Amino acid sequence: MIHERLTVSKTPLSPTLELTIDLMSRSSVTPTDAGCQRLMCDRLAAIGFNIEPLRFEDVDNVWARRGNSGPLICFAGHTDVVPTGPLAQWTSPPFAPEIRDGMLYGRGAADMKGSLAAMVTACERFVARYPDHPGSIAYLITSDEEGPSINGTVKVVEHLEARHEKIDWCLVGEPTSSNLVGDVIKNGRRGSLNGILTVRGVQGHIAYPQLAKNPIHLAAPALAELATIEWDRGNEFFPPTSFQISNIKGGTGATNVIPGELEVVFNFRFSTESTETGLRQRIHELLDRHGLDYSIHWSLSGNPFLTAEGQLVEATQQAIRTVTGIETELSTSGGTSDGRFIAPTGAQVLELGPLNATIHKLNECVALEDLDTLSDIYEQILVNLLID
Repeated sequence: MIHERLTVSKTPLSPTLELTIDLMSRSSVTPTDAGCQRLMCDRLAAIGFNIEPLRFEDVDNVWARRGNSGPLICFAGHTDVVPTGPLAQWTSPPFAPEIRDGMLYGRGAADMKGSLAAMVTACERFVARYPDHPGSIAYLITSDEEGPSINGTVKVVEHLEARHEKIDWCLVGEPTSSNLVGDVIKNGRRGSLNGILTVRGVQGHIAYPQLAKNPIHLAAPALAELATIEWDRGNEFFPPTSFQISNIKGGTGATNVIPGELEVVFNFRFSTESTETGLRQRIHELLDRHGLDYSIHWSLSGNPFLTAEGQLVEATQQAIRTVTGIETELSTSGGTSDGRFIAPTGAQVLELGPLNATIHKLNECVALEDLDTLSDIYEQILVNLLID
């Protein structure tokens, strides 16, 4: 599955780089796994992991665990990747990984097959050093993170909760770094609440407005007010909650027809200072005050979560310091991750991965040396939590 990689580099490849290339060579556009999980599981089974495939609908997931006692540290991640975009605009085929000038190019290099490979090789070295280590190590891997995220991590977590299997610490391999590997780790994420607002009016001829009700005109004052509200002021870990309208649709396309309906798609990215219930209530109160005839379809992508302090934060900061010598920044910026499904179980959750500058872009890439650095950090985290 490795595509002529040695034609671009005569330097021997590290185990982490080898595995990254093997994973990237598989076209696993969400929700397809394309054999990535089996590749990882074969490696994990060889060092004593019990492998439990968990398929829900069209999504492949796996829970792999080594050890039966606590505490349990879990590496979490996803084998699926986003679509490539225009192939002609890639400098090399996105699923034929290529090394150029110290960088590995291809879809999934940074998000997040490099992290997955680093997690596996870190554990291989750790188990070789500490075959009788205390506690347990697990992997929760899905192929549904870049998609709708309904048959992936959330279903696995429900499965684990049903049998009272608890994760103490969870390290998600999302690409978090800005300039150097480990300079930023995510210790939480904002919540995401989506709404589709439908405002009803009366369709009519634009020359006879007295016989119609224009929902765009009716909704405009309310939308303007929504755009100026201070929902909260955030806190030391989160910026203030933001409200953004992403789409507006109304009308028939004709210039002489007053529309009968207006559809507005909006999103809240909210801090721990606000709640889903509170935000929904405030929206309804405002729209009712404006006297609109409306309905809203709500969908919650995830509540905010925060791991402000504790053993995982301390172990991760110390590991980064040991391996790289840098001090890391805790951050809750960015979008959502599957950590939102794991944190509510009571687990301490952090995200740590490579640089995120090229994720979801054409010519996605990662620095070769960063993959080995990341693997070393993951290994040191295992040592800090289970041995020291």
